[in-house]
Formats: sequence, C-alpha cells, structure tokens
Amino acid sequence: MITLNFEKCGGLIPTIVQDFETGEVLMLAFMNEKAWQETLRTGTATYWSRTRQEIWVKGQTSGNVQLVKEIRIDCDDDTVLLKVDQVGGAACHTGYRSCFFKLVEDGSIRVVGEKIFDPAEVYK
Repeated sequence: MITLNFEKCGGLIPTIVQDFETGEVLMLAFMNEKAWQETLRTGTATYWSRTRQEIWVKGQTSGNVQLVKEIRIDCDDDTVLLKVDQVGGAACHTGYRSCFFKLVEDGSIRVVGEKIFDPAEVYK
C-alpha cells in the first residue's frame, strides 16, 4: 500500500512531469487522491484541474496523452515525479512541448520552445 500525504497542500500533491527518455521537465500539475488512484490504475497521467475543479486525464481532448513509465515519490511523501512517454509531442495546453518554454534572460523573457499545435484548433 502506497501512502501519500495529501494533507500538506490541502488535499493535493504537486506532480512534476518529466520525459522518460530525455529527462526534459514537461510540466507541473497537481493530483488529488482520486487522480493518483486513476493514474496507478490506468497507467495514464491523471490530474486534478485547479481551474476547472475536476479530474483531468491529460490528453483526453488534445490526444497528447502521457503514458506513465516510472513513478517516484519524494522523501516527505508529498510530491510525485512522473516519468512519461509524451504521446503527440506536446505537454503544454498552449501548444508547446514543455510548459517551460520561456527563458528569463537579461531581465526579459524569451520564448525558446517550438509550438507543436495551435490550441485554438484543438480546444474549440
């Protein structure tokens, strides 16, 4: 039995998502206990959407699903690291491979990622 501490962050666990092959950090999301159980059960990354206040299966709308290859838990049992196969190439809902496509450089922000899809076309 795996026991995580969902109480520290008000019922949510921060979840870092990393590409299994390259190690690239793709995104940060949150899981509640139900999302955690669904991820374990299905092998597909499932999160809690803080914006919509509902369970969110990554890629259910866009097709850019995350197939879980490895799960790690931090020393305090309150953060999860998912290593995933990012199907479709884009983890970010704005169309980029990674949500971390903005580089802070010399006091300004420079976009360093390449857009993989147009969100206006995918999320009609």
